[in-house]
Amino acid sequence: MQKAAAGLRRINLEGLRWRVFDAKGQVLGRLASQISTVIQGKDKPTYAPYRDDGDMCIVLNAKDVCVTGRKLTDKIYHWHTGQERSLKDQLAKDPTEVIRKAVRRMLPRNKLRDDRERKLRIFAGSEHPFGDRPLEPFVMPSRKVREMRPRARRALIRAEKKAEQQQQKASDTSKGSKKNKAEVNA
Repeated sequence: MQKAAAGLRRINLEGLRWRVFDAKGQVLGRLASQISTVIQGKDKPTYAPYRDDGDMCIVLNAKDVCVTGRKLTDKIYHWHTGQERSLKDQLAKDPTEVIRKAVRRMLPRNKLRDDRERKLRIFAGSEHPFGDRPLEPFVMPSRKVREMRPRARRALIRAEKKAEQQQQKASDTSKGSKKNKAEVNA
């Protein structure tokens, strides 16, 4: 926790918002792109690429981040010493480093990169030492899913109608059998 507070003296905290990201159940790449947008200040109307106007970002529950496809086994992190580690092993060893590298690689490679990276604080769990700050939870935007092709949409509608008819038919037969049993008992 002390390590998280280190380096804050270098940052001019005046006028910065403190944004909190919850990584639980979030896809790694989508989360990293949103964080990099906030760190750069691209979500503000005063954005300029040569100024560092981004906000402080706190990422919680880094150990619960998700990935799609086979990335857990296929994505490999390399070091110059020749060491290699899969994403699954890296998440087990240090989940904060996975998010840090993903965000760092989405930031532009210029002189502001290190200053922007200092504004990122990542925690494996849900506890953090910044409780005294005015924190704003960041709501991830909804995913824009491409609309279905017309033929697939029609097939889906037909399948839903068929399932609805079968369900209605089953409920009608169960009502009819109850009615018959009532007549027999009378």
